[in-house]
Amino acid sequence: MADIRIFGSSQELYQEAARLFHQAAVKTFHQQSKFAVALSGGSTPQPLYQRLARDQQADQLDWNKIHFFWGDERTVGPDHPNSNFRSAYEALLASRGIPTENLHRIRGEDFPKTAARSYEKELLDWFEELPPRFDLILLGMGADGHTASLFPGTSLVDPHRKEPFSWVEAVQVPKLDSWRITFTPRLINAASQVIFLVKGADKAPALKAVLEGPYQPAVYPAQLVQPENGKLTWLIDQEAAAELSA
Repeated sequence: MADIRIFGSSQELYQEAARLFHQAAVKTFHQQSKFAVALSGGSTPQPLYQRLARDQQADQLDWNKIHFFWGDERTVGPDHPNSNFRSAYEALLASRGIPTENLHRIRGEDFPKTAARSYEKELLDWFEELPPRFDLILLGMGADGHTASLFPGTSLVDPHRKEPFSWVEAVQVPKLDSWRITFTPRLINAASQVIFLVKGADKAPALKAVLEGPYQPAVYPAQLVQPENGKLTWLIDQEAAAELSA
């Protein structure tokens, strides 16, 4: 059962997201020495990253023990303006002085399928377990219901295609005329905790369909996110939640 929380302002949403990030890290550190988090791209998580960069509560965390991964990446290098790695690095990671060995970026500059296989191998080597189990995965949702780079109508959400037994895949996105490298639903759903950040009126119709409509993951891929043995939390601002039932 998903935990759905609606906030009257973006400030409140990001404050709660920062609190949950801190809570997840502290809980993990009580059990083990490393905290593995997968970051989301796009514009929605940027205020969260900026808050974590300066948040006093976050100052208490041992950032040298936090390992950062990415749930998806564009086919660009780390210095490109569209790079998910770059946006997170500039907003959060540089200011926290994260050790280079703790930054596990997807090599978007490589051939997409090569980048996917290389990243999958890095995950398997780092986690040393199956399935690779993230302590926290942050996700956003587009106005079309996509999440990570699981887009409507693409191969990874095709209901007639058996999901590949893989953790990372390269996928062609015709509407963007580009390739992406992305976590598969199988990997996302193995996480201990998944948090969606959703804001803006343009997300309202898709959010209603994802949360209250029939199960149509080929149309609304965010419906694929259903952690098997983990917690799912939706943090939503009032504009995005406008069409949800009471």
